[in-house]
Amino acid sequence: MGMFSNIFNRTPQYPELDETSTAAERIHEVEDELKKLAHDVSDPLEVVPSEHAAYVFLGKPPKRFGLAWIHDGKVTGLNTLIKEHGVSPAEIEKVIEELRQAYIRHQDEAHFTTRIEDRTVVVTPSQGLEQEVHEIVEHIAH
Repeated sequence: MGMFSNIFNRTPQYPELDETSTAAERIHEVEDELKKLAHDVSDPLEVVPSEHAAYVFLGKPPKRFGLAWIHDGKVTGLNTLIKEHGVSPAEIEKVIEELRQAYIRHQDEAHFTTRIEDRTVVVTPSQGLEQEVHEIVEHIAH
């Protein structure tokens, strides 16, 4: 590989996730749902593992991204909030900006990679980011 190989690679080069880590255990708990999401979505995935759940940034945060979360065996996203809770597009834009700012505050934390299906996925085991995303999602869902 030449010196430009990392420039054109879609996934940054992070160390491999330690399979004995808490983050790996949490990813394993939601692996079936992550496999389905990896199959259904072509955008890059960045997983923020949580206890019995996961938040998944879709796309390229902090610039252009969406968010899905896995909880209770289901994959939910911002579109679900619009349908189930009547959240307006303006409110969703506000939520996306809050998520962007949370991501920026934690973007220097450790990142790793793992394989889900045939894809390389970024894993960010950040308790701070997980907590902020959880609070943002809970606030809009209730």
